[in-house]
Amino acid sequence: MKIFIVEKEYEGNRIDSYLAKKDEELSRVTIQRLIKEEKILVNGKKIKASYKVQENDKVTLEKEEPKEVELKAQNIPIEILYEDSDIIVVNKPKGLVVHPGNGNPDGTLVNSLMNICKDSLSGIGGEIRPGIVHRLDKDTSGVIVVAKNDKAHINLSEQIKNHEVEKTYIALVRGIVKENEATINMPIGRNKNDRKKMAVEKDGKIAITNFKVLERFPRNNCTLLEVKIETGRTHQIRVHLAHIGYPVIGDTTYSNGKNKWGVVGQCLHAKRLKFKHPTTGKEMTIEAELPDYFKEILRQLGDGPFLSH
Repeated sequence: MKIFIVEKEYEGNRIDSYLAKKDEELSRVTIQRLIKEEKILVNGKKIKASYKVQENDKVTLEKEEPKEVELKAQNIPIEILYEDSDIIVVNKPKGLVVHPGNGNPDGTLVNSLMNICKDSLSGIGGEIRPGIVHRLDKDTSGVIVVAKNDKAHINLSEQIKNHEVEKTYIALVRGIVKENEATINMPIGRNKNDRKKMAVEKDGKIAITNFKVLERFPRNNCTLLEVKIETGRTHQIRVHLAHIGYPVIGDTTYSNGKNKWGVVGQCLHAKRLKFKHPTTGKEMTIEAELPDYFKEILRQLGDGPFLSH
């Protein structure tokens, strides 16, 4: 069960609007259904979706039990970058979903890890997310760390929560970025017109993205960026870059996705992950090479400074 105490700034908001802001995984449609099913109560009493919250209201949300999913180990090839008794770090390929969910009952990273690690995955992530500490979008490739036991899971989760994990991405975007370096500090929340998307929203959660230009390709109207995120909002890099006019090439959610190379799915790669080992405390830096399709695009753009080092 989740419990929320309403802060003064939200006073007067409809309960469905309030909860959609507080929990990014909930759509207003879902919230309204849960209200009808009396799984959402305010001060212990049932309410309507039109109820306007008051300061210090106690809102309780009865979590829905995940639909029973028979998780099975599957032989899905994946590159292992590092492994010991506490963690496994892999290079997730583009197109692979991290864990089972609606529309993806299997064929995920979790199914692959179950085949590799057998029973050695933390149970904290729940029945369908064993070991999963953080995620990458389906069409984002690169480094992801997974916990093999609960102690490692808790430690890594705390590092992420405290912004102690450094995540570095490589992105190819449409347009010529003028600044050599910049910081995007804009709150992100659910898109008010399309709940399946995220957007820059003034009442969203704080989101900070730093980027620097690695190379500009004027003839092809695109720029290669190194991106570091200080927060981990859903679709953060893609939303922020599209908002300032430089959508990630291949991204069909926040742009039209059209590109001369026929790339389906965004040119976004989690290149480097820096964190402290959950048991030894040793600082670890693990990198994943760009996928072949990404390298090929850069070769076609020209053998510039980025490719030559």
